[in-house]
Amino acid sequence: MTRVLLAGESWISTATHVKGFDEFTSTTFHTGADAFIAAAAERGIEIEQMYAHDVPNRFPRDVDALSSYDVVILSDIGYNSFVLPPETWLEGKRSGNPLTALVEWTRRGGGLMMAGGYLSFQGFQARANFARSPLAEVLPVTMRDSDDRVEAPEGAEVEVVAPDHPVAADWPAGAPELLGYNHVVAKDDAQVVATVGGDVLVATAEVGAGRSLVWTSDIGPHWCPDEFLAWPGFPAVVGGMISWLAGGA
Repeated sequence: MTRVLLAGESWISTATHVKGFDEFTSTTFHTGADAFIAAAAERGIEIEQMYAHDVPNRFPRDVDALSSYDVVILSDIGYNSFVLPPETWLEGKRSGNPLTALVEWTRRGGGLMMAGGYLSFQGFQARANFARSPLAEVLPVTMRDSDDRVEAPEGAEVEVVAPDHPVAADWPAGAPELLGYNHVVAKDDAQVVATVGGDVLVATAEVGAGRSLVWTSDIGPHWCPDEFLAWPGFPAVVGGMISWLAGGA
């Protein structure tokens, strides 16, 4: 069975409630990956999710630890969560760099995917900050230095431009529009599989013995609306990307 790790795509929100003279706060936990994980399960793929708050402590930091997985997906979680583990951030101690390990793991045969979001690629106010990270070497796209979000509340059309690519081979026609994405530019040796609003949505690359792929929109709301998640083709989109990354034809 394909072993898939999804890191990120969760968050904790704190709200302040003001009721006349009195006020109090509440804290809630959220995950945006449920529909994506369910879609993969429909294609026989099981995904292990590592919540964002666990990444600094628990994400694998060397190639041997990463070898437990065939595919690693980073979704809506920034650079800092990987390079500032507690022993470095709080105690000033040296630690392994998981992003450097991810690059080597990919070159040795792993399948690396980055999904879009406010803390993906460069993201909101460029806070995701992956453009000058080690991952820039192996992703199939070049990232901007600035805030790279394209908000499209009116909807942005999805178009498959390489229907013969294995990633898109099972995609049915009629994909709903998406509501935003991260703007990136495909590298010369990359294959653009699908576009959104005329820009890259899915691009792939062979990296040494491994593979990398980007999906520049969300894997859940808000950029990927309920209409897309409920679209009968969504499991084929998810399954096609993961199967290719795992070494499928």
